[in-house]
Amino acid sequence: MKYALTALVAVGMLAGCESVGDKTLIGAGAGAVAGAGLGTLAGGDDRRNAAIGAAVGAIAGGAVGVYMDRQEEELRRQTAGTGIEVNRVGDQIELVMPSGITFDVNSATIQPSFYGPLNDVAATLVEYPSTAVDIIGHASADGPDDYNMRLSEQRAASVQTYLVSKAVSSVRVSAYGMGETQPTGRGYAADRRVEILLTPVVDESA
Repeated sequence: MKYALTALVAVGMLAGCESVGDKTLIGAGAGAVAGAGLGTLAGGDDRRNAAIGAAVGAIAGGAVGVYMDRQEEELRRQTAGTGIEVNRVGDQIELVMPSGITFDVNSATIQPSFYGPLNDVAATLVEYPSTAVDIIGHASADGPDDYNMRLSEQRAASVQTYLVSKAVSSVRVSAYGMGETQPTGRGYAADRRVEILLTPVVDESA
């Protein structure tokens, strides 16, 4: 079985294409994956891709659009009014969670008030298992670089741990911290965020 996974690192990055073994990174995230050194981001690690495909199965190429449309619709319904931003680029879905609604300042402990929205997100991820889940923490530049990197990593790991505790298969989920390296251009408050990137696992032979 042959899988093609696409990774979106951030909305609006330049398009690129890079081959990885018998898999291909296509679209907005390809160049950024290599540039950031995130070889384990969805589509960049053959072993991870194979493990996800074996564990959850893959989507036939012709069915990907409908599969992701339904997942997006469910996520938009569940996150309405929560402060979570849902973006769609091609066949990827990006959830952006501002730290102000997810974590206290200088903390990687999820606020109890945010358990409900995360529970809803987890339920949708369980319902749609044929997607890789990448959780990326980001920080603003108003502090030491090394501290911001650690905090972004810890926050991404906290979200990962919580989703896995809610029955999202651990083989699907990876977490990374980007520190202050990917600012939004909208100010410090917007820079402090956690993104969940959903990428379909596609069977190209189907």
